[in-house]
Amino acid sequence: MKDPKMLEKKEQLLQLVRGFCQEYLDEDYEQLCCKMVEKLGRKRTVPFMSGKLEIWAAGIIHAIGTINFLFDKSFEPYVSVHNICEYYGAAQSTTSQKSKLLRDMFKMGHFGGEFATQVSEQNNPFNKLFSVNGIIVSDDYFEK
Repeated sequence: MKDPKMLEKKEQLLQLVRGFCQEYLDEDYEQLCCKMVEKLGRKRTVPFMSGKLEIWAAGIIHAIGTINFLFDKSFEPYVSVHNICEYYGAAQSTTSQKSKLLRDMFKMGHFGGEFATQVSEQNNPFNKLFSVNGIIVSDDYFEK
């Protein structure tokens, strides 16, 4: 049986990440952030049961944003770390630490994985690479 206190905190955390995503980001980010909250809620020891939910929300958005180039002005959507921290009233160092914890916990990295946005997946430079007799080549090589 699910702990009612955990379910309440999870719902509050979902509302926090949804609010930011709806104001600053897009539906793709919202779905990924909610997915992470759900996965955290299924852990044996639920991480967000301790600490401020605002810090967890900032860390979740920062972690997903980091692997999807959210902080790069040449990508859409773009949000600065300062925007995230200001929205949640969180210190940048605390947000970065929580983000690192989450990225390590879920083995997150750039270009692929379960927390990549659709845009990141489509623009993944590794999508054009494959192996021929153990040698990695680009499909561009065969288009010439």
